[in-house]
Amino acid sequence: MNQIASEQVGTQKIFKVSEITRQIRALLESKYSVVWIEGEVSNFKRHSSGHIYFTLKDELAQINAVFFAGDNRHLKFELKDGLQVICIGRVSVYDKRGQYQIYVQRMEPKGLGALQLAFLQLKERLEKEGLFAPERKKPIPLYPRRIGLITSPTGAAIQDMLKIFRKRTFGLHVFLLPVRVQGDGAAQEISDAIDWFGRFEPLDLLIVGRGGGSLEDLWAFNEEVVARAIARSRIPVISAVGHEVDWTIADFVADFRAHTPTAAAEQVVSHWDELEMRLRQLRERMRNQMKVIFDMKREALARLKDSYAFRQPKAYLQQLAQRVDELARQLQNYLRGFVETKRQQFQNLMGKLNALSPLASLERGYSLTFDAEGRLLKDAKQTEIGEVIRTRLRKGTIESKVLELGA
Repeated sequence: MNQIASEQVGTQKIFKVSEITRQIRALLESKYSVVWIEGEVSNFKRHSSGHIYFTLKDELAQINAVFFAGDNRHLKFELKDGLQVICIGRVSVYDKRGQYQIYVQRMEPKGLGALQLAFLQLKERLEKEGLFAPERKKPIPLYPRRIGLITSPTGAAIQDMLKIFRKRTFGLHVFLLPVRVQGDGAAQEISDAIDWFGRFEPLDLLIVGRGGGSLEDLWAFNEEVVARAIARSRIPVISAVGHEVDWTIADFVADFRAHTPTAAAEQVVSHWDELEMRLRQLRERMRNQMKVIFDMKREALARLKDSYAFRQPKAYLQQLAQRVDELARQLQNYLRGFVETKRQQFQNLMGKLNALSPLASLERGYSLTFDAEGRLLKDAKQTEIGEVIRTRLRKGTIESKVLELGA
């Protein structure tokens, strides 16, 4: 018996504390990656880093909790001891102390658990499908002209948006399709309105939203039917639901999330405002440039008006006429000298040409003899006895027949 026990101990896995702690942490995180825990807050402490530490307890047990600053900055209510809350987070182990605790990612007062669970479940499912992916979102047009509004016709949201649109001088065309924004059937009305605009109106942009309210009031924008209508819309969609701290499923699916309906309207007109300002600046620059040009031309005209030509036009024309006569005489003299120079040059050239001309030899008593074909004869061997030849004298020509050829 002792021998068997010894063998079992010899084959048993022996863990280090850190090893077993890591394995326990892995088991807890795989089993309780997302849990909802209800309890009473006690030992509440907010660290200077912004992290919150407290204990969550009920009548029979308690669990330590950590609410990091990055997660608790969106907390909508004040946390204090004795408050009944529902925490959403993961259960894990803090290795240094070897204690398990919940790392809170979101917290709500007790009573909102069912809606929050539905919200997170739908959010997780749609996110896995890729409906929140940035690459599927359509760009918001910079200069939309035709805007579709899907909201309540009596709420403050529509009044706030129309007030902003009316301030602009450029032509915006706004189409309102009134729907209910809370209560039973509201989600289906919103979805149908999105689809209707996509089928019948060539719009540049849709704004879907309402003013602020409780989680229950905003719930229509957390419905799957609205999320899928936004996702399939061929028209870019701005979600403008509630206040800045309110997030809905519609916000995640929409092509752009505006914090409020007013912010959505401001987003629509922002680039129009910039364009209007730019055009105003260009108009002002053009006006200034035109003023500079007009001033310059006005000064030039004033100089012309005060010039001698405008004050004494006849005298000025007489001076011009006298100057024309003077230039004409100069031109005539120049042409006369030019012609004389060219005539002398021509005579010199003619003298040189005559000196080199064969005709000059004839003047001195020489003659030129050509054969019957007109070729100049330089040698007696170029002709034959009996051939007719022609001799050119200073005056006239003589034709003769060759009777004898000498050396």
